[in-house]
Amino acid sequence: MAEHHHQLSDIQEETPPNTLSRPTSQPTLLNIDVGQSAEIPNERHVPPPLSPSSHHTRPRRGSSVSHVDVAFFDPEGVQELTRSLTRRSTKEPKNQDIESLSTDSTIAPKDGEPFDLAKTLRRIVQKREEHQIKPRELGVVFKNLRVVGLGATASYAPTMGSLLNPSSIFEAFQKVRHPPARDILSGFEGVVKPGEMILVLGRPGSGCSTLLKTIANRRKEYYAVEGDVHYDSFSPSELYNHYRGDVQYCPEDDIHFPTLTVEQTLQFAATARTPRHRAIDSRNEFADKLTDILTTVFGLRHARKTPVGDHMLRGVSGGEKKRVSIAEALAARSCIGAWDNSTRGLDASTALEFVQALRVATDTFRLTTIVSIYQAGESLYKHFDKVCVIYEGKMAYFGPADRARQYFIDLGYQPANRQTTADFLVAATDPNGRIARPGFHPPQTATEFADQFKNSELGKLNRQEIDEYTLEFVGKPDRADAYKQSARRELAKGSRKKSPYLLSIPQQIQAVMRRRVQILRGNMLLTGLNLFSFVFQALIMGSLFLRMKENTSAFFSRGGVLFFALLFSALAAMAEIPALYGQRPIVLRHEHGALYHPFIEALALTLVDIPITLVTLIIFSIILYFMVGLQQSADQFFVFLLFLFAMSITMKGWFRAIAAAFASDAVALSFAGISVLAVAIYTGYTIPKPTMIGALRWITYINPLRYGFEALMTNEFRTLQGECSSLVPQGPGYENITIANQVCTTVGSLLGQPVVDGSRFLELSYGFQWSNTWKNLGIVIAYGIGFFAALLIFTEFNTSTFHESAVVLFRRGHKKLSGATDEEAGTVHEKEPLPESDKEAGNKAMASHEPMTDIFSWQHLQYTVPIPGAADRKLLDDVSGFVAPGKLTALMGESGAGKTTLLNVLAQRTSTGVVAGDRFVNGQVLPHDFQAQTGYCQQMDTHTPESTVREALLFSAKLRQPASVPLAEKEAYVEKCLRMCGLEDYAEATIGSLSIEHRKRTTIGVELAAKPKLLLFLDEPTSGLDSQSAWAIVSFLRSLADNGQAILCTIHQPSAELFQVFDRLLLLKKGGKTVYFGDLGVNADTLIHYFENNGGRKCQAEENPAEYMLEVIGAGATATSEQDWYTIWKNSPEAVRLEEQIHDIHTEGRKKPAVEAAFASEFATSWFYQVWELLKRDHVAYWRNPTYLMAKLALNIIGGLFIGFTFFQSSNSQQGTQNKLFSIFMVTILSVPLSSQLQVPYIDKRTVYEVRERPSRIYSWTAFVTSHLLVEIPWNVIGSHFLFFCWYWTVGYPTDRAGYTYLMLTIIYPLYYSTISLAIAATAPNAEIAGLLFSTLFSFVIAFNGVMQPFRELHWWKWMYRLSPYTYLIEGLLGQALGRQSIECSAIEFVQLNPPSGMTCAQYLNPFISAAGGYLTNPDATTTCNFCSMSTADQFLASGFNIFYDHAWRNFGFMIVYIVFNIVVFFGFTYIFRIHTGSFLPKFNKTKKSQA
Repeated sequence: MAEHHHQLSDIQEETPPNTLSRPTSQPTLLNIDVGQSAEIPNERHVPPPLSPSSHHTRPRRGSSVSHVDVAFFDPEGVQELTRSLTRRSTKEPKNQDIESLSTDSTIAPKDGEPFDLAKTLRRIVQKREEHQIKPRELGVVFKNLRVVGLGATASYAPTMGSLLNPSSIFEAFQKVRHPPARDILSGFEGVVKPGEMILVLGRPGSGCSTLLKTIANRRKEYYAVEGDVHYDSFSPSELYNHYRGDVQYCPEDDIHFPTLTVEQTLQFAATARTPRHRAIDSRNEFADKLTDILTTVFGLRHARKTPVGDHMLRGVSGGEKKRVSIAEALAARSCIGAWDNSTRGLDASTALEFVQALRVATDTFRLTTIVSIYQAGESLYKHFDKVCVIYEGKMAYFGPADRARQYFIDLGYQPANRQTTADFLVAATDPNGRIARPGFHPPQTATEFADQFKNSELGKLNRQEIDEYTLEFVGKPDRADAYKQSARRELAKGSRKKSPYLLSIPQQIQAVMRRRVQILRGNMLLTGLNLFSFVFQALIMGSLFLRMKENTSAFFSRGGVLFFALLFSALAAMAEIPALYGQRPIVLRHEHGALYHPFIEALALTLVDIPITLVTLIIFSIILYFMVGLQQSADQFFVFLLFLFAMSITMKGWFRAIAAAFASDAVALSFAGISVLAVAIYTGYTIPKPTMIGALRWITYINPLRYGFEALMTNEFRTLQGECSSLVPQGPGYENITIANQVCTTVGSLLGQPVVDGSRFLELSYGFQWSNTWKNLGIVIAYGIGFFAALLIFTEFNTSTFHESAVVLFRRGHKKLSGATDEEAGTVHEKEPLPESDKEAGNKAMASHEPMTDIFSWQHLQYTVPIPGAADRKLLDDVSGFVAPGKLTALMGESGAGKTTLLNVLAQRTSTGVVAGDRFVNGQVLPHDFQAQTGYCQQMDTHTPESTVREALLFSAKLRQPASVPLAEKEAYVEKCLRMCGLEDYAEATIGSLSIEHRKRTTIGVELAAKPKLLLFLDEPTSGLDSQSAWAIVSFLRSLADNGQAILCTIHQPSAELFQVFDRLLLLKKGGKTVYFGDLGVNADTLIHYFENNGGRKCQAEENPAEYMLEVIGAGATATSEQDWYTIWKNSPEAVRLEEQIHDIHTEGRKKPAVEAAFASEFATSWFYQVWELLKRDHVAYWRNPTYLMAKLALNIIGGLFIGFTFFQSSNSQQGTQNKLFSIFMVTILSVPLSSQLQVPYIDKRTVYEVRERPSRIYSWTAFVTSHLLVEIPWNVIGSHFLFFCWYWTVGYPTDRAGYTYLMLTIIYPLYYSTISLAIAATAPNAEIAGLLFSTLFSFVIAFNGVMQPFRELHWWKWMYRLSPYTYLIEGLLGQALGRQSIECSAIEFVQLNPPSGMTCAQYLNPFISAAGGYLTNPDATTTCNFCSMSTADQFLASGFNIFYDHAWRNFGFMIVYIVFNIVVFFGFTYIFRIHTGSFLPKFNKTKKSQA
């Protein structure tokens, strides 16, 4: 096999500089396809002779290991691929360069003889040796390995109180100075050679993931890694810096770009790791062939064009996605692969296929493979050469897989009946799960296990193997040089010799840009929505400022429309921030795999984005520019477009750099929000530069938007000669006056001139000059370059993601757990064996549980769902069965067989589709509160994360048990449930911090606390658990059943011993068709006989019946069955017997009275009681979420201070009065980020309600909505108090006017934005869409409140002005704060005019002043009258903004009406969008269905 491996490698793809990846041979996946026939694995143990220059193959022990034929997954696909490669190779020219000889081009058969994979492989090896093309392979050896992590084992949950408590602050400071460190792993030693697979076993938290990450050279997340680790002759740092693509770590979760197809995902990995010397294939051909081979060998050909998908986008199945992850890692052609718990959530058949795929890859390419798996079946275990058992961070065993079982038996432990080897090895490390052999005194603690192994024969053998390997492979410069030479031949031209990336920078950019385009094309909806939002805003603003006049009254509005255009295009990029965090784990994984530099991803995003942004802005600009009627000349339009585009790109750089700089999106969004406030205020529109306070004026100089705004304004105004619309004096009595005796009050007017020059107006008002335009463009571009440089630097070096190690958090004031700790996460995971008294208490608790007598049955269930654009799909097809009290019934089948669907249909939890068939209790109709009388434990453990376990159980008991049950009895029953579920030690721990097992126990406990009368449904209660936890959960279910509970439970990957716990089985195949229903029998004999008697193969004695039956019926991604087991079942005597049993149950049941509804209404308790309990729970959840509350308060405080000091002590001049107006306007804009913040917890809580609590009929949706309002609003009111006190006196408002402002700003304002944002959130499926909807709606509210476009200019939009609630909020605040005050013009605001000869200023102007307002400073002068056009704020507010002091209480009343309206809408929208199912037009619906 060694040779094959080499040859494979030769096919090396061109690799980026840094790639020192697996031996070249291995990289060549081509070989794989080419020839992996079944003989290869057998050859593996007999290394063929090698030329002196090539690697030594290292013999592997373990002849008992199962091997897999390469055609296992997709036999037809392999044949087709073989044919296509044969065709390709016959076309190749005969004269090839040396490199090409190593490729699959040499596969052509001679003289038309049949194509032989094995022979071809041997030929390739021969050619490679002739031309001395060196492959690479890599083993790993480690001694005295110790990994140290940071963090305490258990802690207290933070609360708002603890955050502000000085002692807590001191504790936090101490932790930063002296971080608590602890050993995660210690004393590890071993070797894994090329071609070997090792299985790492241990309980959750014992250190399995840490060992995998350490071997895969992922050291950064640990405090320290000590000991000797060698990758042959390379140190870990050398490997990371130069050859890190040769080591791949595949995390448990499959995270890929969801909109890319399977083919695109694999093709990208293949392209990024294509070597330079590869045959005469072009790079693209090489990547295509590699993708072809991978999709074939892993059975993905049928899904090549399917998106990978995620929780939001439907894509390939879980098993297929797992295989995509494997194929991607193999496309990267690594030498060492670490796979972390990769079978999670797969059924037994798919999990086996995954391990078989790894075996194929390991054998074909002589990889070094390390795998950790929970609940590994015997058939899985047989594929491994070695096994490592970890016990609390110590090495309990490291050696041959086939000798491990006997080693632990010799230690003094015995396996349970039919216990798989892997389960037995893990059980030996669990004090509650192990069985000691009589007469033995086996080791008990982790240290004893580790010492015992060190001193054992196998321990000595392990050290001997390490020494031999070290002697041969470690510290050999010639070996290292050969490896380096092989790696360098893969680097593309132009790459650094020591780069770990195979492609040069330009090649990386090209590949990543192509991928970015594919991502965008896969998600056209987002691009379309973005374009729509720009067009929509352009149309609204264009109609708002439609065909503006060219006189001076529109100067302010003209500035407003330019400010809006700039701000909107610049700030649109802020919405990208969450998405950038979503892709960070993928980019990080690709960096570790040496596919490309992280900064390349940021660069590609920018380059692809430029044309899209340009097209969007051209459309936006054309609509807005010509609707508004800005200056109609080509050069001015293109300058407008140029600056919009430049500013948009620059600000995208800014927001992306912020996203790249921070580890968590919450912090990034807060920072971005504050930067938006600064950028918007200091542009120079809301507060002109001359009136800014000196201490903050510097912000304008560092604000890129200000330079863009100056260019847009001067570009527009430079050709504008505005006819004066405010001549003084004018009107009755002044008809015959000439311009010589009039003056224009607009800033910049000149005596005796009826027009105002736009340039002069700008220079005097804002300090803007057209001559600065190109300098401004240069500054904007410089900022853009600076921001993008920062983006690239942060992206390259700050690739970490925000990661909190899981620590169990307890309620303050309650004891932390004593006991052993989770070595990796710091959670407590090791339970001491329960004292007998506690076990007895638990058993007594169960025995006192009232047994059930009612039998639930279903007959001929059919379930079809509509598929848009296709025929309806049938998910369940004629399913019948029953669940009897005291019996544990398993519901099984492969992935996609309809197990969860059936559970949901039986529990009445489906909202779409059509259900046909009958469901009965005792043969009678289900009671109307059937859902309330059953318990349903979902696969996803959905809880309020801040609640403690006891609080969650008590909440369930209080609201789901009848109101007549005394509270003391409910509390006592909750304690009983805690004992039954083994959760007493964790009763005061917050659910969000628990391990998977304890969260699963909590889910079951919450359902038990409700005392379900009829039955308990469970959906995959053991998924994601290790075998011991799974056994604990299933034994617990068994004891519940023994005490009379009826239980129906879906289950994945059960071991034989787990399977035997069940009484009955309902087995489904794809399409929801029944294959078997009936008793299992002792050791599952009844089930096995059924399959054997109907043509199934014989079940071996040591075989797991659960795996046997799935294999027989053809379950699994690539398996098939020749027999139609559905038809066999329909015609079997067992099916007839089932019908008879159900008939008997119905006959007996109908003799008894029907099961009555337990509750008169839909819920067990009254509405007010529900609200009270929800209020208590929600208040506690908020109090224990100080991050959210502090973000809310900080935004108010920082926003208040920032706005307050920006408009610090505004004077009573005209500009000062306008500044006060804007200070109030900006305060109302703070409601946007505040609203976005509060939508997130609401949607999180609503998810818990919709997923778990609503279907269980715990409480009414109106109670949920009411309690959320009552908990959210007080915190927003508190926040607004901080805002008011930081802002009101800072701006300089009079104290005697503070009362009304206080009422409006601290009570009405938070009430308004809380209710409107929640009403909008009620319509949205997630927080992103809620934020988008709110900001769109808010732009309406802001645009039409009479500030940006004064009331007199609103034309036909005046109805929107009257509809906008902010009209009344701003009028109330402004009218009260500024009304009935005098205005004193500043020097620049006075205008000078000459009265007609013979008149004094007073005589000339008094009639005008009495009509229009204003005042004179020199009434007796006869020339140069000093006139101020405003004398009172009322005049300023009424003429410009239609604001009146007298409307204060009217406005207050209107705001109350809006708040009440919002609350009504919140309830209404919640009902329409989230509660009501079906159509509001039932007749139309029926006709539609009947037609269908």
